[in-house]
Amino acid sequence: MHAFTPIPAIKTPYLASGKFDLVTYDRLVDAQIEAGVDGLIIGGTTGEGQLMSWDEHIMLIAHTVNSFGDRVRVIGNTGSNSTREAVHASEQGFAVGMDAALHINPYYGKTSAVGLATHFQAVLAEGPAMLYNVPGRTGQDIPDDVILALRSHPNLLGVKECTGNARIAGYVGRGVTCWSGNDDEAHAARHEHGAQGVVSVTSNLVPGAFAALMARRDDELAAKLADLIAWLFAEPNPIGLNTALAMCGLVKPVFRLPYVPLQREQRGAGVKILEAVREFIPGVKDIRAMEDDEFTALASF
Repeated sequence: MHAFTPIPAIKTPYLASGKFDLVTYDRLVDAQIEAGVDGLIIGGTTGEGQLMSWDEHIMLIAHTVNSFGDRVRVIGNTGSNSTREAVHASEQGFAVGMDAALHINPYYGKTSAVGLATHFQAVLAEGPAMLYNVPGRTGQDIPDDVILALRSHPNLLGVKECTGNARIAGYVGRGVTCWSGNDDEAHAARHEHGAQGVVSVTSNLVPGAFAALMARRDDELAAKLADLIAWLFAEPNPIGLNTALAMCGLVKPVFRLPYVPLQREQRGAGVKILEAVREFIPGVKDIRAMEDDEFTALASF
């Protein structure tokens, strides 16, 4: 994964039953590949891996490998706050053909710096991996010393870093490959701070535009996408993206709880924002705010 392209954290769409909508999923993946992305994160936060059983998780990784593995690198989110689970899920993911794993640091039941290093050593032993630092979700920042001690590990691809571009620049200067984890900072991360690219949410909607932002500096395009990015992240991800894809007619308006759509007023504001970037949204249909009763949010499926 060395091309300067976005790596979309791909959305997992659902049928009315709450089960995976693989026909729609394949269409979404095709749009990303056609835009020239370098890889896909399967079952990440955006893809709602946190709401999947491990059987679902591995099945979706296997489906992606079988359907698209000859066209794109498949990165399975097999991270867990349990080292045993992370190792086992990674074994299964590599067994079905994924190219690499995404590993978060153990969350909620936080460990020490030594524990973090030991956890990452264990999961890196299973195969190539990108580590993921997002303290806003995990409640714990991965210390620089932990990452730097791992930088020569043959299976460390690099770090998805969400704490900002100064951290990225520091790592890159010391030989650690980084991908920005923040869409609003990704253009600067790539062109000013040495990031390899971005693990992107917004690329789900505008893959070609995000690929262009990574390929070359384009301040005008970055400014044009700024309102979209801000709107998508007005509520915790993936609420905004799920809502936007439904509003554009690209997925069924089905949510797995606890995620629910943006509120009606937010959706109304989003129509104008989405219309402003319509040219960049592949397969877009009528863009509508939609009524509340058009959405389904399922507690069991």
